[in-house]
Amino acid sequence: MAVIHVGTNDFEKEVLQSDKPVFVDFWASWCGPCQMVGPIVEELSEEVADVKFVKVNVDENPALTMEYQVASIPMLAVFKNGVIVKKQIGAIPKSEMKKMVEE
Repeated sequence: MAVIHVGTNDFEKEVLQSDKPVFVDFWASWCGPCQMVGPIVEELSEEVADVKFVKVNVDENPALTMEYQVASIPMLAVFKNGVIVKKQIGAIPKSEMKKMVEE
């Protein structure tokens, strides 16, 4: 499944109300480490079928950035039943991202 770009208007529906776990990549276009993480998130979205993958541009969605206290990017988070159950700040290897969604 492809990565979905979400914002303030559809975050609740796509992430908080999702019936399966959601991996969220909080990112920005000017962020170098975010650019490295992006293609890995895309790869994982094709490999892991039972998890939804979404990206949130922090510059375009300041309300979400504040609500989830995104102080540094990339911030990767796994939501289950509308709650963050795992969070990682900074670029990490694909193997660690995969662990985040498999545990």
